[in-house]
Amino acid sequence: MSKHDTSTPETGKPPRRGRSKPYYAGNATSLAPESNIAHLLKQLQSSMNRSMDQLMAPLGLTAMQWRPLALIRYRGVNTPAELSRHSYIDTGAMTRTLDRLEAKGFLGRHRSPEDRRVVQVELTQAGMEVAEQILPAVAATLNAHLQGFSKTEVDTLIDFLNRMLINGGGFIEDGCPFGDYKGKQNT
Repeated sequence: MSKHDTSTPETGKPPRRGRSKPYYAGNATSLAPESNIAHLLKQLQSSMNRSMDQLMAPLGLTAMQWRPLALIRYRGVNTPAELSRHSYIDTGAMTRTLDRLEAKGFLGRHRSPEDRRVVQVELTQAGMEVAEQILPAVAATLNAHLQGFSKTEVDTLIDFLNRMLINGGGFIEDGCPFGDYKGKQNT
């Protein structure tokens, strides 16, 4: 069991912990923006995307464009459908993103030799070079947002977010573009 795996060995399900009474009431006071977790997470995502845009601009990328390059480079994802699924965007948006990346010379597309219906993507040399610079920018963005947190606090935050995903009926996906992140610690 990895450090961030919240399931129990007996059931494979997350243990029931904490409050049994709902935290939020269905009123404006309870759901005020400064204490609404969904609102705060959305603001955090927007802040991280702005930071990523700033760090990716010198590479010729936007926050939307770096993820497919990282997925291709670090996860071996090689079809538009898989890229769309791992990026949580629709296939039309992914096609437009791939069009832009191809126009920039970062990737190429070709038909699969095994199944001509399938389009595969691969990084060009320029795409490989720019992809190598993505992870330091991602780390810088995350570290800037985690400034002042202890390692224990970061681990706790990760555990809490994973529990929320599980509680919401989701699962901890291995769609992270940087490899198997579960249980891996920065040392």
